Amino acid sequence: MAKIQMTTPIVEMDGDEMTRVIWSMIKDILITPHIDLKTEYYDLGLKNRNDTDDLVTTQSAEATKKYGVAVKCATITPNAARMTEYDLKEMWKSPNGTIRAILDGTVFRTPILVKGIVPYIPTWTKPITIARHAYGDVYKNVEMQVPAGGKAELVYTDRDGKETRETIHEFKGSGVIQGVHNRDESISSFARACFNYALDMKQDIWFATKDTISKKYDHRFKDIFSEIFENEYKQKFDSCGIEYFYTLIDDAVARVIRSNGGYIWACKNYDGDVMSDMVATAYGSLAMMTSVLVSPDGIYEYEAAHGTVQRHYYKHLKGEETSTNSVATIFAWSGAFRKRGELDGLQDLIRYADALERATIDTIESGIMTGDLYAISQLENKKKVNTEDFLKAVGERLEQML
Repeated sequence: MAKIQMTTPIVEMDGDEMTRVIWSMIKDILITPHIDLKTEYYDLGLKNRNDTDDLVTTQSAEATKKYGVAVKCATITPNAARMTEYDLKEMWKSPNGTIRAILDGTVFRTPILVKGIVPYIPTWTKPITIARHAYGDVYKNVEMQVPAGGKAELVYTDRDGKETRETIHEFKGSGVIQGVHNRDESISSFARACFNYALDMKQDIWFATKDTISKKYDHRFKDIFSEIFENEYKQKFDSCGIEYFYTLIDDAVARVIRSNGGYIWACKNYDGDVMSDMVATAYGSLAMMTSVLVSPDGIYEYEAAHGTVQRHYYKHLKGEETSTNSVATIFAWSGAFRKRGELDGLQDLIRYADALERATIDTIESGIMTGDLYAISQLENKKKVNTEDFLKAVGERLEQML
């Protein structure tokens, strides 16, 4: 059977640790036997980011703007322990944060539902999509550790050189300070992306911040969302029979827990980071979550929403068997192929993406799964397999479908 041809490359961002191992397996077992793969490759492994002074991360984001579609492996955001482990020049920032700052847009994350996996919150019978703002806040912060006996101020200097000052805190003892920012333009893009996605999915959308405490920063988000909705989207929502409403983040959490799912929950950057992991875990596994960054310019970056599975990687290095869930990474590739196919008019590539996802889900529902799902699956005839054997089982089903 002739391989499926591509006309435009996908930007490929390789990553770290166990997910990097899985990345290579997925290509060898599931992709290259069926597709004449065309990618523009960037190694975002921590060693290469360190060697290039993190320039490779910026280059990968710029390439994504050029080609329109990217697929990204999970990567390490270093902490103090990683500084020593990888002999880093500095504690490089989150590559996801860097890429999102360049592309802007919104990250949409939705759990992948399979038979036999009952959510920890049993009323969640439909998926909850987290819409996460992808710019600013703590991911573009400036922070300092300060000694005792000083005053921290927030200072804004306008174009004419006039300063506006607010005292943050007068320190008697030592402490830490942090400065975060956002842009009206980016918040507006976030709002429109959320409203457009809600119309596409025909689902209600909620937006939540803490404007009662953050009366200027969070309230700015609330006001922009409200203005754009009333002026541009209210009639469309009414015609579609769906709803938008704003609530406080703590009220949203209470509503979510009591709900049946089936809606979009829009969150600021950090809130979305936390809540998407909570939602993914409650539905069964962090590795059962799709994630796509959509920019205002119609650029798409697909990724796994989880980390690099460090513990399994150390076992892998010792030659021990692992049973690591690869579903989110598989769906990152399938999402990128589907979007590339849609943009380039390649129906074979779209059919391949659909078949890859169906083969993955069918494999799990047939009872073949990795350890994390085995522990929670209610299927009677279930079998725990190792990392590679799961991918091979998916590959066999995919071969039959194609």
